Amino acid sequence: LSAMFYYHENRLVNKPLVLTLGASLFASSLAGALISKLVPDKPILFIFAILALIAAAMMLMPRSYDRDELTEEKVDFNKPAAAIIGVFIGFLIGMVGQGGAFITIPILLYVLKIPLRVALGSTLAIGLFSATAGLIGKAATGQVPFSMAWPLILGAFSSAKAGGVIGKKTKTEILRWILALIISATAIKVWLDIF
Repeated sequence: LSAMFYYHENRLVNKPLVLTLGASLFASSLAGALISKLVPDKPILFIFAILALIAAAMMLMPRSYDRDELTEEKVDFNKPAAAIIGVFIGFLIGMVGQGGAFITIPILLYVLKIPLRVALGSTLAIGLFSATAGLIGKAATGQVPFSMAWPLILGAFSSAKAGGVIGKKTKTEILRWILALIISATAIKVWLDIF
């Protein structure tokens, strides 16, 4: 939340994008989270591994940086495509129990062609929808270890705004490579856990 407010103040959160993707993600993430109780852990981990691999591959694809400094009011996108994408990825990330930023950012950049800084800011708000839905679904089915979650939440909240400030001053090409490395490392870790 702290980072989202920072990006919003700097006109880097696109409200139509957040509402379009957020609404479809909320509904499908909730469904995925509820259904996940009926699915064994291994297939869910495999879904996460596939998503992380796709996201990592997308982030390594070359792209143009000339639109990355645009602010949110200059951004246009295909709303029907965004809603359909939201339903699909929402269900999967709901099952996995993730907010979904690791797959949402590459899709915003490479499929919907959103400038990088707006993609980062908007993803924070979009993730609020999917994470809330996932939390409701997972908590309702007894899958949330709250005693372990609180320290992580407090740590993330206190450092997120600092990350936003640093990100605003970092070149977008460098930001993309940092994101690519983080997502790739996540993909490798998940695949190692499977095998």
